[in-house]
Amino acid sequence: MYTALKYIHVISVVLSVTGFFLRGVLVIRASPVMDARWIKVLPHVNDTILLVAALSLAALSEQYPFVADWVTAKVLGVFAYIILGALALRPEGTAALRIVCGLSALAVFGWIVSVALTRQPMGLLAVLL
Repeated sequence: MYTALKYIHVISVVLSVTGFFLRGVLVIRASPVMDARWIKVLPHVNDTILLVAALSLAALSEQYPFVADWVTAKVLGVFAYIILGALALRPEGTAALRIVCGLSALAVFGWIVSVALTRQPMGLLAVLL
């Protein structure tokens, strides 16, 4: 069960970041595709699956935020990723701001992945410091 949930989680993560990147490109290009209903609904469906898988994995492994430091770091990183991603995908604001927020969101995403792989709150940043 744990392995199946982990694969669901990883697949959902890949779909989420891929979808974010593609939507970012569409926003920068001011594409009318961004107005399509499916492009607004599909990320929420995937992110719900991602969240359920993450919560299930935490329960099965008994590693919770504010108990396991690396899980806490991931959760805080996810909040930062969501905020930066929302700013990047808003049609308001300058293109430069959207690009900076989008690239920052992708950098935070990379850090979250490094935290997950190393199970260290600093992720790969620990190697640099």
